[in-house]
Amino acid sequence: MDPAPAQCEQHLPVSDEGQSPISLLATASGLSKQKVKRAMQNGAVWLTHNGNTRRLRRAKHPLQSGDELHLYYDLAIQSTVPPVPLMIADEGNYSVWYKPRGMYSQGTKWGDHCTVGRWVERHLERSTFTVHRLDRAASGLILLAHKKSTAAKLSALFAERKIRKHYRARVRGQFPAEPQLFDQAIDGRKARSHAQRINYDAAQNCSLIEIDIETGRKHQIRRHLSSAGYPIIGDRLYGSTSDRTKASTTDNLSDSRTEENRLEEFEPKKEDLQLLAYQLSFIDPVNKTEQFFLVPENLQPLLTTPVTN
Repeated sequence: MDPAPAQCEQHLPVSDEGQSPISLLATASGLSKQKVKRAMQNGAVWLTHNGNTRRLRRAKHPLQSGDELHLYYDLAIQSTVPPVPLMIADEGNYSVWYKPRGMYSQGTKWGDHCTVGRWVERHLERSTFTVHRLDRAASGLILLAHKKSTAAKLSALFAERKIRKHYRARVRGQFPAEPQLFDQAIDGRKARSHAQRINYDAAQNCSLIEIDIETGRKHQIRRHLSSAGYPIIGDRLYGSTSDRTKASTTDNLSDSRTEENRLEEFEPKKEDLQLLAYQLSFIDPVNKTEQFFLVPENLQPLLTTPVTN
């Protein structure tokens, strides 16, 4: 018997009603039914019905003629155990979580079991809707909605820049003492970041800075700081020579893993990304109260590490 594949992709048309999605995918892929079921629970199986494609999680979901099943299986992804997030606040219609480094904000077609939203769905048995992102390599606060209507309101606040997000980062070099504005466009889109030095460690030649962003482009803080000559310590994509690896840094990948994941696999013992989303503040869109959330001190290594001015 041929060994089960470590990675495979299947697209199967459904010809008859009542067919089992697990049996169909197992036969086509060579995977065991148990592995297909696990992949289904982990968000790697999709169903196209009447032109709409969504994740399929129920093993006994009735299939109809004309449907199409999709399987995106990657053994490395399916074997990954996500870190555990920490609830900071539960406001009913939404909640605030501390996302640890290594946990995703959003899933891909290859699965979503390592996302904070899916973790919350599984452990709290509540629907979740992601309204903003935080890099996998970064840690800190992330906001999850539990109703579609709340998700729409929170997303509108983000779009209107009415949610303040503050970050802290440890960067290489002596950051200027005066406040800095970075407004270089990212991927052709407007991007603005404000940064202020908190202190400087001459012995380590690194600075602790605070960042407030007006826009939320992909890797905005990391790219702005790197372009200015103050890369974040531990940044495998945009960092200094000592932080980067020999692997390519293209974002246009043909496989299922992000470039950042591949760099960590290439050289996993490098220092973690020193970027923390430590504060969120906004006016609650439902009850109109002012909300302020802060990462607990025991989870703020960037804020408590002694440095000299």
